[in-house]
Amino acid sequence: MSGGTAFDREALRQQMLLRALWRDRGAPLALRGWLRQSTDAALDRSLAAYRANAGACAERALDAAFPTVAALVGEACFASLSRDFWQHRPPVRGDLGEWGDALPAFIADKESLAAEPYLADSARLDWAVHRASRAADAPSVPQALERLADDDPAAVRLVLSPGSALIESRWPIASIWQAHQRTEANRFDAVREAFAAHRAEAAFVVRDGYAVKVHALDARDAGFTRCLLDRRGSLAAALDAAGPSFDLARWLARAIGERWLAALEPLEQST
Repeated sequence: MSGGTAFDREALRQQMLLRALWRDRGAPLALRGWLRQSTDAALDRSLAAYRANAGACAERALDAAFPTVAALVGEACFASLSRDFWQHRPPVRGDLGEWGDALPAFIADKESLAAEPYLADSARLDWAVHRASRAADAPSVPQALERLADDDPAAVRLVLSPGSALIESRWPIASIWQAHQRTEANRFDAVREAFAAHRAEAAFVVRDGYAVKVHALDARDAGFTRCLLDRRGSLAAALDAAGPSFDLARWLARAIGERWLAALEPLEQST
């Protein structure tokens, strides 16, 4: 091949290799020269080695991001799921820590996992926890919170800590996640009770220092938190969403104590 820089040729070689790894039938023959393999058998052996290594990397990356799902389905099933996901939703960035956001939808579409309908939402929660673990640090003291008593609630909003997320589900996903953080023999009793009661849960994900916590919120707290996560909503709108029985003082005491808040800011700044 003539023309083009060495960088261009290497980029093309990598693109062709990726196509071959993702089982593009037109790629292996054209790739032979680029991999310096003289026979189809040698090419097949090289691709098999690349695929095995890529599959192992996929398993490790997804196991780190989705530990609850991995524990729920078991090692063998999760390994198969990871490799299948890698084939259908391959990474598009070099950082595998950023790969996996499509796994919850992938799980929801898999007929073989239909008997465990809570898995997709558990995956959504795992991913939110993973993203929160990579988020920026929140300030140790929420900025401008001292103005809360004086500012018009319709003109300001409360800013939650970076990485905060609310995952709402028909299933007790917060209880499932919390049970998998513990080691005692009866850790799954609360999960069984939640399933027996057909309890839906809203799981609030937030960083507390270096740790990521998951809290099950009731309907009022979830409504308030949901509105805060929408950066267009004012504090007044969040209070309306929570309803008249919502206790802001109680929520604030918990939020400050557990470092849920980053700042109080003017609404026009957040929009």
